[in-house]
Amino acid sequence: MNAEPASNHQNDCAAPPPASQIAEQIVHLARLVHGAASDQCLTPAQWTALRYFARANRFSRTPSAFSEFHATTRGTASQTVKSLIALGYLERHANETDARSTLIEVTPAGRAKLEDDPLSALTQAIDHLPDIERKHFATLITWLSTTMARARTAPLFGNCGDCGHCDTTGTGPAYCRCTQTLLDQGEMSALCIDFSPAAPRLR
Repeated sequence: MNAEPASNHQNDCAAPPPASQIAEQIVHLARLVHGAASDQCLTPAQWTALRYFARANRFSRTPSAFSEFHATTRGTASQTVKSLIALGYLERHANETDARSTLIEVTPAGRAKLEDDPLSALTQAIDHLPDIERKHFATLITWLSTTMARARTAPLFGNCGDCGHCDTTGTGPAYCRCTQTLLDQGEMSALCIDFSPAAPRLR
């Protein structure tokens, strides 16, 4: 039987835990994801790269964009990408819109590898949250990520569908005002390095 989140009413009168304790729990949770993985052949950084390139849109599948997402140096990101290419999980493609860079694509072997992603255990745990708690949790995580990124002047990553550059007012495909291109439906949920939070909608 799956454990359910504690009732919101049980600790209403208790003092909230220190912020440092919550931060430690988040870091510990991240370690648990990979520490208990049944397949230890990939490092946490390699798993992160494989997930990233599987979810990033066509404008963000570059080693430099991954380095920004992973908050690491371009050299370190490049080495991670090279190691996954050597394993046959990623491959380089010519970038038709920018000859100075290459695009990284996930190979069929890479997508098969993602079926054993150690993150799936955490995904299943989150999936057991009631819908309202999951939405609230997603809002909190997004706020924390945004706050940290802005404090470190790092790019904000997000989905095209939630981006202020995305224009969905027309009857056809969505239009990205940043890249000046049309977006297909699959790209609406993809990660983008040019993400800018959309302004709240007035009711």
